Amino acid sequence: MSALGELPGAVCEGEMGVARHYGQPIAETRLLEEGAALVDLSHRGVVTVTGPDRLNWLDSMTSQLLRGLPPGESTESLLLTAQGRVEQYLRVVDDGETTWLLLDEGRADDTVAFLTRMRFALRVEVADVSAEYAQVATFVPAGSADSTGLARGFVRRTTTPLITWRDPWAEVQRGGHQYAAQRDIDWNFEIALVAREQLTGIAAAAASGAVRVAGLDALSALEIAAWRVGVADTDDRSIPHELDWLRTAVHLNKGCYRGQETVAKVHNLGHPPRRVVMLHIDGSDGETPEPGALLTVAGQERPVGRVSRSAVHHDWGVIALALLKRSTPADATLEVPLPSGGTAVCTQELIVPGDAGATRDIPKLRRL
Repeated sequence: MSALGELPGAVCEGEMGVARHYGQPIAETRLLEEGAALVDLSHRGVVTVTGPDRLNWLDSMTSQLLRGLPPGESTESLLLTAQGRVEQYLRVVDDGETTWLLLDEGRADDTVAFLTRMRFALRVEVADVSAEYAQVATFVPAGSADSTGLARGFVRRTTTPLITWRDPWAEVQRGGHQYAAQRDIDWNFEIALVAREQLTGIAAAAASGAVRVAGLDALSALEIAAWRVGVADTDDRSIPHELDWLRTAVHLNKGCYRGQETVAKVHNLGHPPRRVVMLHIDGSDGETPEPGALLTVAGQERPVGRVSRSAVHHDWGVIALALLKRSTPADATLEVPLPSGGTAVCTQELIVPGDAGATRDIPKLRRL
């Protein structure tokens, strides 16, 4: 179990014992947003790639432009199937000698196995170092009087992180494209990579009140509110366009990689079959729908989509991210079943519009 998962009030899940919350999930969400708390992400995987060919090699397989990535610059990328479906999500930082891949829970083994198979004769080495290093996350809100942030400042002073991954989600990255409407996002989120044994010192500081902690539920609530998609919002059919992931994880002008044909074809000529939305859920009395819960248009029976994640936000109440069929009207009121057996009403906040894609106006040939 994680040392932070042993703190009083911690409600944990999974073999790694990482806390979903510490007894006050809504208050933790506010603290996290204010930069006053940190989140234990030690259940997530860490993979390293070393060798002189590492960036060119990774660039040839993934959706983002990694060739020539400057030391210390953060980005994210995707491993896609040949059909363009999302297989792995990679948070990437290179320190000049090693490329660090920060992964979600349970993803390290498959990522290492795939990369190892693809080495061929190139000068690269792949290693799973999840047992040695742990991820710790913090926020710094815009306009903060403390430029380092309370929790982030604590992490930097007490642990000496090996690398820091700064989330690029707030802005469209070079080579990217945004489907969502323009929206100001205050999203200054970062993950520090620390030696795993340093979690004990962080836990002791949290127990003494020297630093505040927040659980995974608080982080999920802020991610949903910022339309920040992740691997939890994908399934075996997901393509990047459906999640507006072209804005940060895909470079549309780079060289070939597996799945590129689908990325280019849907973006230039077609439309993604589904679209991600944020849901405002009424009538649930604080109860959150389970991941995978099917959504229907009010008064109809046929499902039009599914919930991927839900959480309770300190200002907005129960919110969720969901994938809907592209044909679902943007103004349709939806219904979702609740774990208790009841039903709640949902209103959509549009993220990916139904007409996303088809950015090239190719004239149709006149046929005889």
